[in-house]
Parts: sequence; C-alpha cells; structure tokens
Amino acid sequence: MRAAIEKPPAIFIMGPTASGKTDLAIALRAHLPVEIVSVDSAQVYKTLDIGSAKVAPSVRTRHPHGLIDIRDPSEVYSVADFLEDAKQQMRDISARGNIPLLVGGTMMYFKILCDGLSDLPEANSAVRNEILARATEQGWHSLHEELSRLDSETASKLHPNHSQRIQRALEVIKVTGKPLSALQNTVVNKGVKHDYRIVSIALLLENRQLLHRRIEQRFHQMMKQGFLEEVRVLHQRDDLSSDLPALRSAGYRQLWKHLDGELDIDQAVNRAIIASRQLAKRQLTWLKKWPDAERIVVDDGERFLSCEKMCKQSLKILSNHLIL
Repeated sequence: MRAAIEKPPAIFIMGPTASGKTDLAIALRAHLPVEIVSVDSAQVYKTLDIGSAKVAPSVRTRHPHGLIDIRDPSEVYSVADFLEDAKQQMRDISARGNIPLLVGGTMMYFKILCDGLSDLPEANSAVRNEILARATEQGWHSLHEELSRLDSETASKLHPNHSQRIQRALEVIKVTGKPLSALQNTVVNKGVKHDYRIVSIALLLENRQLLHRRIEQRFHQMMKQGFLEEVRVLHQRDDLSSDLPALRSAGYRQLWKHLDGELDIDQAVNRAIIASRQLAKRQLTWLKKWPDAERIVVDDGERFLSCEKMCKQSLKILSNHLIL
C-alpha cells in the first residue's frame, strides 16, 4: 500500500472527437499543477493544423502541449515512437513536481502507453480494422505494394492474395514502427500502469446525435477556416502521398481524393463527416470497455454540459483518488 501511494500521479482524459477534451484539460490547469501531453496521432504532424483540430499556437503559448508538431508529414510516427516519447514526457513532468495530464482520442496510444509493447505485438483490432477498411477500398494488391516498400523481405515471400499475412505484416509495422522481418528477440518495452497512480476519465454521451451534429458543424467550420487550402499545400508536395499515416486521418484522406479528382467537393465533405462519426463510434466503444475508467457524461440528453460543469465533475473524481 505504501509503495502504491508513493507512485507519482497521472491523469488520462479520453473521449471521442469533438467532445470537449482539450477545453477540459486547459480548465483543469487553473486548479491543478498539471502539464498537458497530447495523445493524438494526427496532431504529432507539423502543418496538419485545421483538420486535426490542433490547439492554436497562441493558446499553446499559455498552455503548452507536449507531442504536438514533432514530425513532418512525410515521416512515419509509430505507436512505439509514441510510447517512448510519452514516457519521457511523463518522467520529465513528474520530475518537475507536476502531474502529467494526457489528453486525446487515439485510444490505441492510451492502451499501449498503459500496457507497453511486446517483442511481437498481439493482434490489435483497431489497426486491423483500419487495414481491412483500406483493403476494401484499395484492394490487397495495393496493400501488398505498400508492404513491399515498408518490408520488402516479408513482401517477397507473400502472394498479393495472401490477405491475412499481408494484414498482419502491416499491422506489426503500424504498431511497432519496425518491419516484421526485423522483429526478432527485441526487448519488451513496458507501459506505465505499474509506475504511476493513473486516474482515467472517460467522456461519454447520453445522446450520440448531439455529437454527430457537433462533428458536422465543426467540419463545416474547418472548411471555412481554410482546411481545403491546408490539404492543397500538402498535396502539392512531391514527397507526400495518400498512403502515408499522416494523410489517412478523417478529413485529410477525403479532401486528398478530391484534389486527385476522385471526388467532388460535396462528396469529399460528406464522406469526411461520415468518417469522423465512425471514428467517434470506435472511440466510444473503446471507452466503454476501458478498465477502471471514471465516466463523465458530457450531455444531458438535449445539450452539452458547459466546460465549467465538466471541470467540477473531474475535480471531484480526482479528489476521490487523492490527486488533489
């Protein structure tokens, strides 16, 4: 019991897209000595600003966020990269006497941060479903070509119709950042669940239609802010292509197809909104199964709660766990 009490505290704020996570995290800074670390697979990339709903630089000056703008879109940022970077951020924050506050919606990142990575990862349903969705859209021959670029040794042993083995090889690369052919006797990279007193706060919905409307409204607002022009600048770069992880995010993927001439702008916007809603559904599924999560319902069935009310509920939860 004594050893558990002496562990440094950490807070996770997890929720679906457009649920108010960032505003809540910033509000908590007025009450707690927390430092924010982003848990978002799109916000790690520079110039992916509007479409990733990145916190404005002026706000980040007052409320710094770790793990934002740390990679160029041409680079691959793996789950293993995130694990190492997030652990270092948490160590540094704790060493300064503050509390790491990890906030975001990339649920796979949260899971790996808690549980760590084995030398050869177990099947990951979220990554697998993403690969299967791309296979349905692009075909297994296209994914085999992608594998050839990322792990030529493994790809050379597989026929383009070997869908399950192609899927697994790509899954391993996505989760670990390393080719399957190179993963032999690697050291286990453990997570943080045994090193910190973690309080996980999950933001959930009573009326999911409210979230759907907010997602649609936010996307149209992003378009007014210049989201298409942001993607156009990326599209004009010779070193970027649609199969890079940075450009597979909801919104970027569909607008890229518009610029390729595959979709008109209305089709691209509608598909992006649908993809964002599907993302929110997957996030909520993860959250409902998250072990030991303290749940905050962020609406009353008719409207969203104010950030102030969400903050009060969060502080009550944290006081019960001796964070205050």
